[in-house]
Order: sequence, then structure tokens, then C-alpha cells
Amino acid sequence: MSLEEDSRWLEWVTKQFESIAGDDKEIDLDEFKTALKVKESFFAERFFALFDSDGSSSISLDELLEALDLLIHGSETDKLRFLFQVYDVDGKVYIRLQLSLRSAPIMHFCSGSIDPDELRTVLKSCLRESAISLPEEKLDDLTLALFESADKDNSGTITFEELKAELENFPEVMENLTISAANWLKPPDLEQKKCKTPRYLTRAYWHNNSRKLLFLCLYALLNVLLFIIAMLKNAHGGPWFMVAKGCGQCLNLNCFVLQVLMLRRCLTWLRATWVLRVLPLDQNILLHQIVGYAILIFSIVHTGSHVINFARMSQTDGMYQLWEYLFTIRPGIGWINGTASITGVVLQVLICLMVVCSSTFVRRSGHFEVFYWSHLSYIWVWALLIVHCANFWKWFVVPGVVFLIEKLVGIAVSRMGGLYIVEVNLLPSKVTHLVIKRPPFFHFKPGDYVYINIPVIAKYEWHPFTISSAPEQQNMLWLHIRSMGQWTTRLYEYFRQPESQTISNKRLSTSLRNRRHESRTESHRYCNIKCYVDGPFGTPTRQIFASEHAVLIGAGIGITPFASILQSIIYRMRKQNYPNCNYSWCETIKDNEMKLRKVDFIWINRDQKSFEWFVSLLTKLEMDQADEEPEGRFLEMHMYMTSALSKNDMKAIGLQMALDLLAKKEKRDSITGLRTRTQPGRPDWAKVFQKVSEEKKGKVHVFYCGSPALAKVIKAQCEQFGFNFYKEHF
Repeated sequence: MSLEEDSRWLEWVTKQFESIAGDDKEIDLDEFKTALKVKESFFAERFFALFDSDGSSSISLDELLEALDLLIHGSETDKLRFLFQVYDVDGKVYIRLQLSLRSAPIMHFCSGSIDPDELRTVLKSCLRESAISLPEEKLDDLTLALFESADKDNSGTITFEELKAELENFPEVMENLTISAANWLKPPDLEQKKCKTPRYLTRAYWHNNSRKLLFLCLYALLNVLLFIIAMLKNAHGGPWFMVAKGCGQCLNLNCFVLQVLMLRRCLTWLRATWVLRVLPLDQNILLHQIVGYAILIFSIVHTGSHVINFARMSQTDGMYQLWEYLFTIRPGIGWINGTASITGVVLQVLICLMVVCSSTFVRRSGHFEVFYWSHLSYIWVWALLIVHCANFWKWFVVPGVVFLIEKLVGIAVSRMGGLYIVEVNLLPSKVTHLVIKRPPFFHFKPGDYVYINIPVIAKYEWHPFTISSAPEQQNMLWLHIRSMGQWTTRLYEYFRQPESQTISNKRLSTSLRNRRHESRTESHRYCNIKCYVDGPFGTPTRQIFASEHAVLIGAGIGITPFASILQSIIYRMRKQNYPNCNYSWCETIKDNEMKLRKVDFIWINRDQKSFEWFVSLLTKLEMDQADEEPEGRFLEMHMYMTSALSKNDMKAIGLQMALDLLAKKEKRDSITGLRTRTQPGRPDWAKVFQKVSEEKKGKVHVFYCGSPALAKVIKAQCEQFGFNFYKEHF
């Protein structure tokens, strides 16, 4: 933190203290824990003891501010002594602070030392604070690694000078100390940096979004032209009638565009053609949403204009009341038995329902089925539009016929496949790994997705999921499905119940051969369950092998498309696939489709268990590159665990040092078991992309799959560095 940030933080601390402190203007240990938002009471107790200079078992505002002022303005030695005293569990501290303008704050400690038991206690608390679970043997190894490295004189204890010398071997820690030690005590929610708004007028933004912006400009221009032409043609009906007709013509166009954007198979085919360089096919979902909102706005204005016009007509001619214009066929408005008004009202209700049920709040709150079933009402919308508007069929017929053909092809393909789920693995964080027997004719590319229907879970529901296996795996198809909604939760619970109960609920009889397969563990079992798959459908990640330097960023289960890509890279680059050449991971080895010179894979997880989803795959990747130096590796992996406290947090300094030392000693990360060291906290995207830019391996393409909030942050950084950004979304 800068001095300005420190000052703001101290102001915030003062307000927090005043809001928590009682009439005595002091806070006790429990109130201190609440204020610090510390999970592990050990650190709160140590901080409290250090701040309680008079030993009164309570802290006054003056005591707190004096101690924090020392941490902010004190020297590097003062801050190191504070850290040492936290680790010296048995030691006693005596603090005297001089806060005059001319005298620097001074801290006097009794002489002390840290023994192995104290260090183990601290590291154990660090692990709990970072939500890291390790066996006791591993904790002993961490303690021994750090203690042996710091105890230079082999005296059996660590003195302050020895701790200071050890910390100097970790420049990042020392750098954080010199910036501000107050950042150690900062609550986690205050550490989150606000996302900068993308600068839409920069050259990088326009370059990265040129196809989308050009399409939107042409789309808006066409809407304006159609609106004006329709208004001029209907000038005889008055201003409100003109507005209604103008919006009606725009609705024809937008419904046509929406239909085109629903043609998944055609869009997948077009991705492999020159059209991809002209039209923003990779952003078809975003465009679908934009057009959907445009239809909502045009329909509301269209309906409202007609209502106003009907109200005016009911007052002037007196033939019909307003309700008769809206809810009856008596006025004879419309080309089929005067049903335009009634169909218009029904259409307005359906359109509003579809838009509301497709909102992020509904889809992300575990109610995906609400979105799914409400969106199926598009069938009624198309039918009502044909009845409602005499000219709509002209806009509908071509994309409608193609859409019908696509649906028929999808039904035929899904029914002809004869697919069965043959193996299921229940992974941490309620992730269901399905292994599906793959038919010979099913071909896909890395990163593609499919719609799957499992009758024993829900007979009529189809849900989209990314294929996590590689195309080179001829016999199997993998899907990793996280429980986030009703259907996905039912899927997980179905396979979690006892084997006998699952078999009794099957509608299809299983063979004696399959019944002999007993589950190896509660989380893994063999089965023979019928399913249907529609697809595959293309995504932006299809362009990865045409990139030169690809950065793959997966957040949580967002790793699934990249799992397919990474496995495909393994198959393409392994020695047995190139028997006539010298095997190497260098950039000169690539097939005809592959232009990749470098791949950076970044996986961000909340907790430790999530890394177990694909740890075996990542281990294989590391083994294939075991003999290469990091600078020469074709693939670099970067793991981040956001629940772990970062190195600029005093509560984690010792743990991160111990993890680094043990990783160097064992050549394996203690958290994941990989050679790649797991980094604590969130990535500093500016530093990550700066390093990528300095490697100069060619044009950088960033592919992301994960939460929309993080996507905005990464996209803003990509625009600053001039990287192309692609977001996996379907």
C-alpha cells in the first residue's frame, strides 16, 4: 500500500474500532477477532498480545493506532522484530512507542528465540488460515525444512538475526515489508482491487473487438433504416401508428437475426471458413443476448404505441372500447380472423417471460431449469408471429427451414449413436466425471461442447457441457459436470447413492457382465446407463492451434475445455506419434494445423480439493516435459489457490517460505503433488501478462473459461497489452 492508502486504511480502522468498542472505549480479544476477520484465533491472540502494551487484556484506540503506526512508518528491522515476536510464542513483549514528530517509533523486546515446536504451531495455524489440508507428516517436513534452513548455527533455535537472514533469501517478502506491514492485517475483502473500466476508445479495444463493433454498427444502421422506411409508408395512420409500424418492421429483422444465431451446426461449420475473419461468430451468445433485449424493447414500444392508438380510436369513433381492441377479434385487426391484438398481447407476455427467466440471476442461482423450459416457448413465439404479422413468414421461412433441418439432424444423430455412460467418478466439490462410450462416427475438436440427455435423470431435459477429453481418445468421451443447479445436483446424487439402489432404479436391465463390476470406491463405479448426445458444437477455443502464443485461463471447473486441449497437445507432441523425427518440445515440432510456439496454462481454484479434478492429466504433462528447463518448455503451468493467504500477508509468510523450501527439496509441490509450485492468492494480471509479452513468442491469444466477473478483469488487461481475448461461453 502507498502512504495515501495507509492513511485511508488507518481512518477505516478508527471507524471500525469506534463502532465495535463499548462505553469503555476499549476492545477485548473477541471483538478484536471480529474486527480482523481472522479465521484462526492463534494470530488474533498473538496480535492482541503485541498490541496490548499495558497488559490490561484490552486494547484502547491509542494503543492500536500506536502499534499500527509503528508497522506503517517503522523501519524494516522494526517490522521484522514484530514478525519474530509473533512466531516466538513463548516470548513476552514490552512495547514503548515514541510518537513525536522528530523521534521514530522504537520497540524493545526481551531476547527470545523460536524452537521447532513453536514453529510447528505457527505453521499449523498458517495452514488452517489458508484452508490447506496436509497430513501431520507433511507438516513435520515443512517445519523441518524451514527450521534447518533458518538455524544457521545448528543451535536448535532460531534467533532474530537468523530469521532476518532467512527472510533476505526471499526478495518478494522483503519487498512487501518495505512497502507496508499494515497490509498484513488488512481484512480480505479490502484487499480486492476494483476492476478498471475498459477504455473503449483505445486502439487496442477497437482492434480486439473490430468484427463485433462493425457488426453492431451495421445492425443498428439497418434497424434505423427499416424503422424510417416503415414510418414513412404508414404516415397516414398518425404518429403512434407510424411508431408501431416502425418497431414492427424492426422486430421482423431482429427475429430473423435471432433465428440465425440459433443455428449452432451452421455456425460451427462457418467457424472453419473465411467467414470467421469477417463476422463475430465467436461472440454469437453475446449477440444473441443483445438481439433478445432489442426484441424486448421494440416489442414494448410496439405494443405501447398500439395501445395509445387504440385508446385514441376508442375516443374518436366510439365503435369499440379499448378492451375490445386489445382482447377480442371484433375490430377485425389482423390478417387471420382479426387475431392481431390477442396474439400481440400473448406475444408480449411470452417475450417478457423469456427475457426475465434468461437473466443471470435465474441461470446462476441454481434454477437453470426455469431458463431452459421458459426458453422452449420460442416455438409458440414463432407460431404466434406468423399469425400476428402478415409479412413475418417471409423473414422466417429460410432460417426456420434450416433450423428445422438442424433439429431433425440432431435428433437423428443423438438417437443413432447408441451411447452409454460406462464409468462415473465423483470428484471433490460435487463434480461428476462421466465417461461415455464414444461411437466411431462422433468427431469433434478440442474445446467443443455437446448437449446431453440422461433419461434416468430427466427424460426431456438437454443440458450443454464442454467435452473434457481429447479427440485423439478414440473410444471414450469425457464430461466433467459441477453441481450448480437442480439437474446437475440430481445427477451427482443419483450416482452417490448405494450401488444396489441405483441399479434398482434403472429402467434398462443390465447385463450379468456389468453387474459383476462393483464400484472400486464410493466415488468411482462402472455402469451401463443410456444417454443421448447432440453435437458437437464449436467454441472460440477452436482457434487455439492457429495461435502462436496461447494463454489458457481456467477458473474452477472452467478448466474443462482446456483439459481437452492439453490432452490433444500431449497426443500431438508425444514421441510415438513422430517415429521418424527427434522428439522435442521445442517450437519446431508441430503438425500442419498447429502454429503454437508457446502455451501458458493458468488454473485458478478456490480450494485445495479442486486441483484433484485433473491432477493426473497435469502430472502427465509435466512428465512429458521433465527434462526441459522452464525457459525452454513448450507448455508452462501456473496454479493459483485463492483461499491461501499470499506472501504479502504476515500470517502466511512462514508457511509460504516453508512450502518453497520443501518444494525445492522434494521437487514436488506439497499442495497438488505436481512439480509446478502452487501460488497463493489471486494472480497479478498486470505482471502475468507483462511476462507473457516479454517472451515474444508471437501474437498472443488469451482463452478464458470461468466466472463473468473475472472475465471483465482479464479482458481489460488484454486490451492494455494488445492481446486477443476469447471467452468460452455457450
